[in-house]
Amino acid sequence: MSGDNSSSLTPGFFILNGVPGLEATHIWISLPFCFMYIIAVMGNCGLICLISHEEALHWPMYYFLALLSFTDVTLCTTTVPNMLCIFWFNLKEIDFNACLAQMFFVHMLTGMESGVLMLMALDRYVAICYPLRYATILTNPVIAKAGLATFLRNVMLIIPFTLLTKRLPYCRGNFIAHTYCDHMSVAKVSCGNFKVNAIYGLMVALLIGVFDICCISVSYTMILQAVMSLSSADARHKAFSTCTSHMCAIVITYVPAFFTFFTHRFGGHNIPNHIHIIVANLYLLLPPTMNPIVYGVKTKQIQEGVIKFLLGDKVSFTYDK
Repeated sequence: MSGDNSSSLTPGFFILNGVPGLEATHIWISLPFCFMYIIAVMGNCGLICLISHEEALHWPMYYFLALLSFTDVTLCTTTVPNMLCIFWFNLKEIDFNACLAQMFFVHMLTGMESGVLMLMALDRYVAICYPLRYATILTNPVIAKAGLATFLRNVMLIIPFTLLTKRLPYCRGNFIAHTYCDHMSVAKVSCGNFKVNAIYGLMVALLIGVFDICCISVSYTMILQAVMSLSSADARHKAFSTCTSHMCAIVITYVPAFFTFFTHRFGGHNIPNHIHIIVANLYLLLPPTMNPIVYGVKTKQIQEGVIKFLLGDKVSFTYDK
């Protein structure tokens, strides 16, 4: 804790304990996380480079995918290197302000990931329901404004997290039972009343998560109606196939998010703390790891781009909106 009286309730640093109760297995726990992180960085950076250099992929769907990849690789880089330092080198100290910064970026980027998935659902809605107007509706300026608006939404909603947490007095010590600085994990170290933090956290989760999920649900309901009205079975299959990658990304992102959110608030006493922590890390690392794989397997144009990049073949791209 800080030595002078004026800052006696503000710790100079926090100590991240990793996964309490499993300290003896930290090395083994770190191996899959390290492997997933390498895949996430290589896969997402590869997607960004491929989309930026291949003109056949300069379409709204792939711009949003590049934005998702950038968000994912930034998100996992915010937490995983620090987590590996805890597991490998027992470097558990994190500066108070650095902890607040990490907390801000973790929550802002998870909100950004949700927002980009919502934008991608709207992209699929326009592509399937208004195919002839797709290129005129989703122009580059519209895509840039949508991405900027999503970013600003999350920044404005997450900044109060930092301010609310910074104002709290910390006289119970500075040990955090986690691998990174999560909002409520930090707030619970405080000896003050953090009810406002809990209420605001729930409100932000509803504002971001529920809004994005409602937009995704409405988009896919209208997509389903449009697809089912098609007379050709081949046309219906083709329309559905353009959405499968995105639907997989939604499942990969939201299932661990819901588990973490609901068990933390409604079923936390029935689940061991180390399960909470491991799932919370998977929530941040699983989507960045799986999204490049899912889109690489499911998207023909990305497969052709990879082949062209690796083999230098003259691949003829056939873009399907």
